[in-house]
Amino acid sequence: MTDIGPAEVEPDDNESAVRLLAYADRFEIEGIITTIGWNCDPYPTDWAVYLTRVIDAYKIDVQNLMKRSDQDCFNSIEQENGKQELGYWPSYEYISSRAMMGSTRAGIGVIGPDNDSPGSNLLIRLADEDDDRPIWLCSWGGANTFAQAVWRIKQERSPEELKKFLNRFRLYTITDQDMQWSMRMNRAYSSHQWLRRDYSQELMLVWDESAWLNQNDLGKANWDKYESLIQGKGAMGKVYPKFLWGVEGDTPSMLHVMPNGLNNPDDPTQIGWGGCHQFGISPDRETYAWTNWQQPLKEISNTYEHKFYPDEFNDFAARMQWADTGTGNHNPVAVINGTQDLKPMEITAKPGQMLKFDASDSFDPDGDKLTFNWWFQEFPDETVYPAIDDPETAKVSITVPEYSQGKSYHLICEIHDDGPFNLTAYRRIIISCK
Repeated sequence: MTDIGPAEVEPDDNESAVRLLAYADRFEIEGIITTIGWNCDPYPTDWAVYLTRVIDAYKIDVQNLMKRSDQDCFNSIEQENGKQELGYWPSYEYISSRAMMGSTRAGIGVIGPDNDSPGSNLLIRLADEDDDRPIWLCSWGGANTFAQAVWRIKQERSPEELKKFLNRFRLYTITDQDMQWSMRMNRAYSSHQWLRRDYSQELMLVWDESAWLNQNDLGKANWDKYESLIQGKGAMGKVYPKFLWGVEGDTPSMLHVMPNGLNNPDDPTQIGWGGCHQFGISPDRETYAWTNWQQPLKEISNTYEHKFYPDEFNDFAARMQWADTGTGNHNPVAVINGTQDLKPMEITAKPGQMLKFDASDSFDPDGDKLTFNWWFQEFPDETVYPAIDDPETAKVSITVPEYSQGKSYHLICEIHDDGPFNLTAYRRIIISCK
């Protein structure tokens, strides 16, 4: 849900739209919905042309991007409208068919009989599909379109069906933009507060107040790299505008869902490229959500966001090189104790037990040399973490502390190649102590 518009008003949504389509093989993009945001209530419907420009550029670049996956053709539209597999680049026709208008007005006051839109109708259709995968909603503007879909289901279906509908979705909001900027502290105006207040147990709602701020500021501080490595690279790079408020402030919403082995997005406590969150009181001090606005979690999330930023940017730059030339570097592949998976590895251990982990079977598709770094994710619970023997080698061992009964530790294997942009792979290992 994007409030994309002219570069002199909303350049960051244009930027994030390019980033999204440069990763179109890592997500099944069900819809891109133009809608209201801080700077556009009502949303000018002619602004949707800026989304069309990015999609038109994707039509050109996807021919090169497909080479990254050795994909030589597209499935039929009927097949694309079904279930897409990880690694598949969707066609221009499919992406175009999934771009549509959402709510053009903001706030809880407009929710009702006259606020349905192609976007809210799409969300209802998606929830009704025979598919048990969660539907992630990345809110780059306001989530009024989704709130309208919830309202419509509430009017027309049973409480049990409404609960089922809400359970299908995960909503990651970049702050709260279902209002105008000048009134952004008036949380009661926003339909987001209604969703948090009435449905906090049925709907996973992530409210980020850390990653988007860092994404903006780090992008501005590193703008020279965007000028040389992103802008002008391929057709999409040519429509990637210079920042105004900040660079790609909306991107963390999809980085949280990025399937790179670092985190399970259904567990917001796990740090990923989109930060980390815990369930608690939200910034309105009335409702509850998964959020990171309070200390010490805000500082923890902030520290990791700075840590990941160079790898996150380099990954994007490598993809824009593929878009531009049809050649480039591939990410390494993590293989831990003989297993290759993007899902976290879960093991049970006893206090005092020694555990060994071996990533020496990890490989690089281009034959690049690999380097390793093992570390524990820090959580805000004052846990003392086990020492890691030789954390910069492929094989490590740890001894579970004697005092660890009932605790869990999240060990991350981080792998870099020595090819262009030094691309990364991750694998999370969750150690539960009984």
